[in-house]
Amino acid sequence: MSEIAPAENETRPDGTPPEEDGQFADDQTLSPEFVRSIEDAIDAEDLEAYEGLTREMHPADIADLFGLLREDERDSLIALLGGAIPSEVLAELDEDLREDVIDAMEPAKVAEAVMELDTDDAAFVLEDLDEEKQAEILALAPIEDRLALRAALDFEEDSAGRLMQREFFASPAFWTVGQIIDRLRGTEELPDRFYEVFVVDPSFKPIGSVPLSTLLKSKRETVIQDIMTSRDMRKVPVTMDQEEVAYLFEQYNLISAPVVDDAERLIGMVTVDDVVETVREETHEDMLALGGVEADTGLSDSVVETVRSRFSWLAINLCTAILASLVIAMFDAAIGQIVALAVLMPIVASMGGNAGTQTLTVVVRSLATKDLTATNAARIVFREALVGFLNGVIFAVIMGALAGVWYFASGWGSQADAANLAVVVGVAMVINLLAAGLAGILIPIGLQRAGADPAVSSAVFVTTVTDIVGFFVFLGLAAAVLLPAAG
Repeated sequence: MSEIAPAENETRPDGTPPEEDGQFADDQTLSPEFVRSIEDAIDAEDLEAYEGLTREMHPADIADLFGLLREDERDSLIALLGGAIPSEVLAELDEDLREDVIDAMEPAKVAEAVMELDTDDAAFVLEDLDEEKQAEILALAPIEDRLALRAALDFEEDSAGRLMQREFFASPAFWTVGQIIDRLRGTEELPDRFYEVFVVDPSFKPIGSVPLSTLLKSKRETVIQDIMTSRDMRKVPVTMDQEEVAYLFEQYNLISAPVVDDAERLIGMVTVDDVVETVREETHEDMLALGGVEADTGLSDSVVETVRSRFSWLAINLCTAILASLVIAMFDAAIGQIVALAVLMPIVASMGGNAGTQTLTVVVRSLATKDLTATNAARIVFREALVGFLNGVIFAVIMGALAGVWYFASGWGSQADAANLAVVVGVAMVINLLAAGLAGILIPIGLQRAGADPAVSSAVFVTTVTDIVGFFVFLGLAAAVLLPAAG
């Protein structure tokens, strides 16, 4: 099995950075030439060549490499590696790819790799597997590790309990710096990375913390209670949602935080690397949800899986499109008499849809980061309404003038008819962009207060509103203003 260099190793033994040996393209992705070299090594079943190409690579880059290979090539590579891959690589694989890789590995090798990880990373690897596969892997683990992972997996998937790692270092308040340093040096049961020592009372409740930098700068005889701080420590309830945890870290610039149970006893810790992964995951989910795509969709999915994941939202969009078309059908007489309406009405609806999407994107993100709250909601609603109105006025002038000139130049009517059309287009543009601004903010706020995820279902409602309002206002005004004049 290839030896994986530690994350800190950013240069080759000869002092050259890895990017200079042809592995990476200019955008820091693996180059096609390097991937082809790996494929050639797999085809030739040349383990030595593969190890030579990947020996100095970071686990995250090897995980990316697995994602670039075809499924049969991945299976062949895993077989070439003896039915296993390094634990660090397993933890770095994308969620939609990890299950396929685990299926290709021997269960005993999976269990061995999982046990080498901290509990948070181990739970992250196992959480998306079905219960039967989890049980098969856990049955091969030592009883102590098995119980710890069972406890982690019992927590809700998006909770702090699932996110935390159970390996941490805690000290009673009366210990000295020297005692703590000696204990740190004398035990092997430490997390791979930690940034502070938690201070606990006799009931094991955290009462403060000491950064490692402060600990190392203090004299050995200093009592830990004298240098601990409790002001910057934020206790994280084990049931707290991971988005709330990420907010705490961002709001208070935390590096790590203690996780406590219902009795406020210390049971684990969350570190900033876990939170970064959470933020990336939540952002990824929100971005896909705004496009009507399921959160677990990935490039490694089959055609059938991809079709199934996208079908439901496309079906909903079809229903809303039919609803908008019914509005158009209400004014078929107006469209039949004034053909120009059929040319111009998509512009009004499209401008409203784009404006609504702009507002929606900003609002959904602001709700996630808690920048938009009940305290400032009224002010932000007024602001977005004003922005929509002003944009409507600006584009009303532009589009109204263009529509009037085009209508008159085409010889379809008199100057008076062209002026009336310009007014209709302008007024419809103002009303629809105002409606778009209001829909873009009120719909996600309303959905959040109703307990729904605004990122998942807001877009379809906003576009429906802008389409219906755009078509109804434009065609309704045209029927009221232009038809009498034409008659």
